[in-house]
Amino acid sequence: MLPAILQHLEALVSFDTRNPPRAITTGGIFDYIRSQLPGFQVEVSDHGAGAVSLFAVRGAPTRLFNVHLDTVPSSPHWSADPHVLRVTGEHAIGLGACDIKGAAAGLIAAARETQGDAAFLFTSDEEANDPRCIDAFLARDHGFRDAIVAEPTRCEAVLAHRGISAVRLAFRGVAGHASGPGALDASALHHTVRWSSRALDFVGMESHRRFGGLTGLRFNIGRIEGGIKANVIAPAAEVRFGFRPLPSHDVDQLHAAFHGFAAPDALDTYEETFRGPSLPAGDVADAEDRRLRARDLADDLGLPIGNAVDFWTEASLFSRAGLTALVFGPGDIAQAHTADEWVSLEQLQRYGGIVRNILESA
Repeated sequence: MLPAILQHLEALVSFDTRNPPRAITTGGIFDYIRSQLPGFQVEVSDHGAGAVSLFAVRGAPTRLFNVHLDTVPSSPHWSADPHVLRVTGEHAIGLGACDIKGAAAGLIAAARETQGDAAFLFTSDEEANDPRCIDAFLARDHGFRDAIVAEPTRCEAVLAHRGISAVRLAFRGVAGHASGPGALDASALHHTVRWSSRALDFVGMESHRRFGGLTGLRFNIGRIEGGIKANVIAPAAEVRFGFRPLPSHDVDQLHAAFHGFAAPDALDTYEETFRGPSLPAGDVADAEDRRLRARDLADDLGLPIGNAVDFWTEASLFSRAGLTALVFGPGDIAQAHTADEWVSLEQLQRYGGIVRNILESA
């Protein structure tokens, strides 16, 4: 089966699906996939801004496989053309080979070797945190009960991961000469530093939290901008920060806490710019019950169960919509988004074989 997977992976890697710029059309990689799925009913949808999806169905399945085809941009540190697949003794190297075109190739190869019910959703917007494809699919009367979302998990079923939230804060101050006694309280940058200190202390106090092998609240201040020079009181400052909650965290309560660490008369804007739910998603009270349902699904499919992970996936969007969702794919997240990105041949072979077994028993 591995030669077929590598043949499809070579073709998939050759298509430029970098995101950004997400200059992706309904042709190209989608024409290729359509041509490789005889016997499937195929629907290609353009959701705007380079977000394109391909939905392929054979028979009457109740389980959906999902994989994104977009990749991160390539860096100048690649040692060869990132869109030309290179196969060594143990690795397949190419942009997106690990994250996550290797899974797409495995799905296609498994589909061509089987006749059972199957449903695949290929998307192209995951790397932009702009889930137009998934949202549009879930808005339709799709009829699916389970979703298996491909991300690099070393061919283990991941049942839980953190959510993600990104925020923009804007502080205001009063410009003036820094020699004045009011500089300490008038500076927008001083308000920013005070807020940062309170936020970091709060995150430290969340370290006791546990869920499914995950611990604490992940938090990062990614950017602080503002001020003019050392002897001018900063009239404005902006902070970009993000946090990754456990499935047992109440995200709205976390936002209320972070908002409250700012002096009210100094805060201009508190804007959440992106939110992705945890896996499992939904009410905090029954998160564990939904995780156990995903474990039952993994057991039914014969999938080895791995640890919960810190990275975010679109499996949580399916979970939020009421499907039992888990994450399962070839490769290791440590190779994702790297120069000379690779996936092991052993992982590709294993993934393809497992998917083939699932489709044969459908």
